[in-house]
Amino acid sequence: MASKTANVLARVEPEVKIQAEAIMAQLGIPTSVVINMLYKQIIMTRGIPFPMTVPKVEVPKARDEMTDEEFNERIRHSLAQAKAGLGRPADEVFADIMRMIDEHGKI
Repeated sequence: MASKTANVLARVEPEVKIQAEAIMAQLGIPTSVVINMLYKQIIMTRGIPFPMTVPKVEVPKARDEMTDEEFNERIRHSLAQAKAGLGRPADEVFADIMRMIDEHGKI
């Protein structure tokens, strides 16, 4: 017996779609199954099945708000990251900052 189905049309950001579908492909789960699972969880929990909260973002202190010890530790930490190759090109960082400002009106 064939089950009845309904269509869902949703607009998502292209990069989000690409990344999510790549993960689903690795898991061998079609998008329609994931959407159906989400809908069933919404029904079972009578809400969104994951926290819907604004993450707490720690605002960095300005230099004049830090002790010399705090400042020196930040510099040591940053230098160690740079030496380990964990830094990012400045143009990428600035692009991220501009994107955050465009999306949220602030950093």
